[in-house]
Amino acid sequence: MTAPAGREAYPPSWYAASATPLPEQPPLQGRIDADVCILGAGYTGLSAALELAEAGYKVVVLEAERIGWGASGRNGGQAIAGFSCGEAKLEALVGFDDARRMFDLSREGLQWLRDRIDRHGIACDWRDGHAQVPIKPRQERELRAAVDDLAARYDYPVQWWSREQLRSQLASDRYLGALYDPNSGHLHPLEYVLGLARAAMAAGVRIFEHSRVTGLLRGPHPVMKTAQGEVRSDFAVIAGNALLRGIAPELESRMMPVGTYIAATAPLGEQRARALIRNDMAVADTNWALDYYRLSRDHRLLFGGRASYSTLPPPNLRGVMTRRMHRVFPQLRDVGVEYLWGGMIDISLNRAPHWGRLTPQVYFAQGFSGHGVIATGLAGKLIAEAIRGQSERLDLFAKIGHHPFPGGRALRTPLLVAAMAWYKLRDALW
Repeated sequence: MTAPAGREAYPPSWYAASATPLPEQPPLQGRIDADVCILGAGYTGLSAALELAEAGYKVVVLEAERIGWGASGRNGGQAIAGFSCGEAKLEALVGFDDARRMFDLSREGLQWLRDRIDRHGIACDWRDGHAQVPIKPRQERELRAAVDDLAARYDYPVQWWSREQLRSQLASDRYLGALYDPNSGHLHPLEYVLGLARAAMAAGVRIFEHSRVTGLLRGPHPVMKTAQGEVRSDFAVIAGNALLRGIAPELESRMMPVGTYIAATAPLGEQRARALIRNDMAVADTNWALDYYRLSRDHRLLFGGRASYSTLPPPNLRGVMTRRMHRVFPQLRDVGVEYLWGGMIDISLNRAPHWGRLTPQVYFAQGFSGHGVIATGLAGKLIAEAIRGQSERLDLFAKIGHHPFPGGRALRTPLLVAAMAWYKLRDALW
């Protein structure tokens, strides 16, 4: 499809076609000074920038492409409390007390997101409600246990829906029930990141697009270099995530870029769309290679999944996504895909968040592992707190140990592909 005028710079997607665009920001030219320089104009970088600018800091953001170019402007839009690795994994990594503190911070991150939307009038189609849905009995047992555990040990009440309760809201016979969270929800991801950028610029943040960082000089006053300029600052923040290239090898070795894809149907009409998901919640199954979906404001089904661990788009992607969608909603067999797009997310080896410092002046956040709409904003907020001298909450996440992916740059992708094949087989068999 042809992109509307003024939006050609974004990869084609329903998000790019439906978002209210921002004027293009200039590239960096020459040398400037700042209190804080941030690499990456996505959720993490802009959240940190907004917090710092509101506290009176002079902040510069350098973006290699356009605001929200990466995962922040292309993701599934599902805003879910917690972290990708899950509570049990966090407990194994840091113990229950710290895992509970981290989960409570994710709840704060959810409230922070809601507050920013309200305070700045960000029209990003926020909707309440998220359902995790099991396909296999093993998955049902795990989700039922999670309902009890979240209530008893994390003071976070969610609901277990029987198959019949779920069927009253979701027109699919594929699932055995649902863990329903009324506090989590979904949004238009590109509208949200553009709204953050508007708020940040209104607070005084300078954003330079088409300004790829080519080098970082560490030291008491870090310098980020681009092809046409450089920024000298008191603090630097690396928020490039899956698109980070050549700036901090010790970060890149602990992060793997993974492709994920979303299909959008043609508009179904309000009646047909709401017949699919009556309460307008977001839905995700619990397979390793999961399906996730929701409705758009113009009554499309936005259906995501089919991760690529080789970073190459799967062959016949349109056909694969259409078949997956029809497997969930066979009543849409007369409906095809109008938009199809993908992007890269960053996963850590243990799927836990990887946030902290490289030096006393250089901060970073990565490892959101496909669960980042809330966590990215939280990371930006905690980094801003640390720069302002309150580092206890960021330091909590530095307790999580992170190892490089095995195999080095040459072998880590083939090894990950083999590992993912095992998890997919497990989901298929039991």
